[in-house]
Amino acid sequence: MAERTKYILDEADLPTQWYNVIPDLPEPPPPPLHPGTREPVGPADLAPLFPQALIEQEVTTERYVDIPEEVREVYRLWRPSPLYRARRLEKALGTPARIYYKYEGVSPVGSHKPNTAVPQAYYNAQEGVTRLTTETGAGQWGSALAFACAQYGLECEVWQVRASYDQKPYRKLMMETFGATVHPSPSELTESGKAILAEHPDSTGSLGIAISEAVEQAAQDPDTRYALGSVLNHVLLHQTIIGEEALRQFEQAGDTPDLLVGCTGGGSNFGGLAFPFLREKLAGRMDPVIRAVEPAACPSLTRGKYAYDFGDTAGLTPLLKMHTLGHDFIPDPIHAGGLRYHGMSPLISHIYELGLIEAIAIGQQECFAAGVRFARSEGIIPAPEPTHALAACIQEALRCKETGEEKVILTALCGHAHLDLPAYGAYLAGDMVDNELSDAALEEALATLP
Repeated sequence: MAERTKYILDEADLPTQWYNVIPDLPEPPPPPLHPGTREPVGPADLAPLFPQALIEQEVTTERYVDIPEEVREVYRLWRPSPLYRARRLEKALGTPARIYYKYEGVSPVGSHKPNTAVPQAYYNAQEGVTRLTTETGAGQWGSALAFACAQYGLECEVWQVRASYDQKPYRKLMMETFGATVHPSPSELTESGKAILAEHPDSTGSLGIAISEAVEQAAQDPDTRYALGSVLNHVLLHQTIIGEEALRQFEQAGDTPDLLVGCTGGGSNFGGLAFPFLREKLAGRMDPVIRAVEPAACPSLTRGKYAYDFGDTAGLTPLLKMHTLGHDFIPDPIHAGGLRYHGMSPLISHIYELGLIEAIAIGQQECFAAGVRFARSEGIIPAPEPTHALAACIQEALRCKETGEEKVILTALCGHAHLDLPAYGAYLAGDMVDNELSDAALEEALATLP
């Protein structure tokens, strides 16, 4: 099949283990610290927020973690997900490059987020938890957790960043259809939300603020725990099912990527695809360049400071060593709501510091232009977040057009935009602007580091 488009794994080929990259790194990442003592946090510090099984996964030094059969049973609703060869995009660009994309939009909520939402809901249900709280930006994570909670009979309460709550009403309806309760953030329901509104009544919110509200609620109820959709080690661990499948699909294709590209907000989609390939790179079995792409309006990797900072705005979380723009930083209300986070996964930040990956930032107009170009050739309208990776793919493919290099490019198309079409409407109408983070705003935000 010289013109094969899709590489499909059978359900029998669904991976049985998640991959933990930490044992394969040259040195381990710095530990989270207790904000009061500045000492590494222990399991007891995390117990009010997470079930014991997830705490163990957060700190494990095992290279592989078994996926429970009860989780794999739900995974089979959409996994394994397809790997596509973007032949029509290649033709439209006139490039000799071979472009592949791992498509996560086939999940029940249209994104990669259920890969971790399902096991998080499962482990909480196993330990007798009855309610989960969380934050969400564009609503992909909130939708995923609402779906996962419905599978295991848990209540779900979501604080959605106000900018996205207003931009994406149908995502709220999806969450409510799955049984969740959804609040705009900042809200009057929490002390942290009230404090923000008192100072900024018209606040468009941020993921940091929404995290504060969800964490505050969880900490007050012994039957409630908090679920995080990105950033932490156990979340990235669950997402590695993406890369593990993609490796098997590349065997089918008889190809090997020269460049791997993923969008980065908190880092789960990027890490999920990249980490299994990084394992192969560190073992000397392949040598891809691994490139993270973030929004120019929220450039934590490319312009943030590598320092200990809070994961939320109110300072309720442990201190995380990560690339950060400052926990008080509130990004402009760009359409890629899932990338509006002030920090980057500590694990990805550490790997970036080790020089094992690279990072670039792109403005949203170029990203949406790439999304439209992709949609008109491949037939899938990508979510605003992965348009960042697609823009970087197109940049590279056009360079290959100039040089004649037959480079193999792999990207993670982490979701579709069926509920994000107003963002495309703004772009097509010419109403979209690029929000570049100024040096003055960055300096002001970093001044809040603890």
